[in-house]
Amino acid sequence: MNLINHPELLDRLASSYALGTLRGGARRRFEALSREHSAVRASALLWQSRMASLNELQTQALPSPAVWTRLDNLVRADLQAGAMRATRQSASAQAARQDTGIAAWLRSLSLWRGVAAAGALASVVAVVSGLNLREQMASEIAQLQARLLATPQIEYVAVLADDKSAASMLVTFDAKNRKLTLQRLGTFQEASDRSLQLWALPPGGGPKSLGVLGTDKLLQLTAAGEDVRAVPSLAISLEPKGGVPSAGGPTGPVLFKGALIQKML
Repeated sequence: MNLINHPELLDRLASSYALGTLRGGARRRFEALSREHSAVRASALLWQSRMASLNELQTQALPSPAVWTRLDNLVRADLQAGAMRATRQSASAQAARQDTGIAAWLRSLSLWRGVAAAGALASVVAVVSGLNLREQMASEIAQLQARLLATPQIEYVAVLADDKSAASMLVTFDAKNRKLTLQRLGTFQEASDRSLQLWALPPGGGPKSLGVLGTDKLLQLTAAGEDVRAVPSLAISLEPKGGVPSAGGPTGPVLFKGALIQKML
């Protein structure tokens, strides 16, 4: 089956690959396809970028009071269980030495009634703790859903490669927030007196600058939808520090180039 002609299946496989649930022979076959097809490679990189962005959205937070309450309940229940075991052993030993017949049986009956009552109390504590845990889980699920809703809506993706077809830059476009996100994939690093500049290559007319890149591994540029839509490919050139005007087009060598693909899902 040609995955390129089945974008929905490709998206599911790419998400499983990024999450690590695609294993064994299926994972090896997917990796082999990604080396042969840029669209498969781009889909995998896109999902890996999504997973990384979720980690970046995660903020540090102190545990809620319910967590400490639950821990305190567990510790108290464990101490009570240990005390009951010690009491039961001591009472059993003393009863075996001093009492026989009905008197011993009556003491044992009283002891087991106490143990049963303590067990019922521990069960009530466990139920209350379980309710607190469910409430906390519901709150955490709601927070995760809110973060997912705030996740960028990627409409276009491109993997820009060098002249040896080595992936060097992942580019995604979030139409809702008008953001181009670029992630360096290779080891190329421009000199201090040079800058990388991103260009849109429309089917008609000359190249149009989409912005000058900084030196960070991950960066964002602002772009309008009309600057990206209907653009078949992107390119990155090496320019003097600060870039060059868009009207003149690239003045330095084009280092990376690749097709801009519109996501179907």
